[in-house]
Amino acid sequence: MTAVKICGITRAEDAQTAARLGAHAIGFVFYDKSPRFIDPRRAAAIARAMPPFVTCVGLFVDPEPAWVREVLGVVSLQLLQFHGDEPPELCARFALPYVKAVRVRPELDLLEYSACYREARGLLLDAYRPGVPGGTGERFDWSLVPQGLPLPVILSGGLTPENVVEAIRAVRPWAVDVSSGVEADKGIKDAAKIAAFIERVRNADV
Repeated sequence: MTAVKICGITRAEDAQTAARLGAHAIGFVFYDKSPRFIDPRRAAAIARAMPPFVTCVGLFVDPEPAWVREVLGVVSLQLLQFHGDEPPELCARFALPYVKAVRVRPELDLLEYSACYREARGLLLDAYRPGVPGGTGERFDWSLVPQGLPLPVILSGGLTPENVVEAIRAVRPWAVDVSSGVEADKGIKDAAKIAAFIERVRNADV
């Protein structure tokens, strides 16, 4: 089955709902300009309540290394996610596996980009909007994803219960990552939308 990550978690009840419905991972946004930013202490409490085999992911955007270390001193994370212009050396310096996000546009060579981040556990593909690091709720042209990328693909960008089947069948990613597509409001998840999203991911794999 295509793995599912529910990102932008700000409430314990949303994390528990995502886990109960079958999400493989939840994401905490540690970028203070995001409406889905979460205080590390709150994230820590949510992470402690997660059942086994649900990965807790910390999302950062061009962070100071000291901020990443501060978060890691509070929150038990299993995976880091970098959404800015972080060089590979920064991404790899925290003794945790990481995935690297990239905002897809026609002029970007994803094969070359993957080679630069060869130590990443995966490449998260998001929509491009100038000046915005992600979380736009917009989709990109899935035909821009080449075959044979050397890293596992995590597909993001404007995914919803209505389009996730089409997206999976077009790209065949290792995982899908959704935030705004399962929300009632920014940072507030909708349990029915999460359930519909995960059900349709399962249907796409049939």
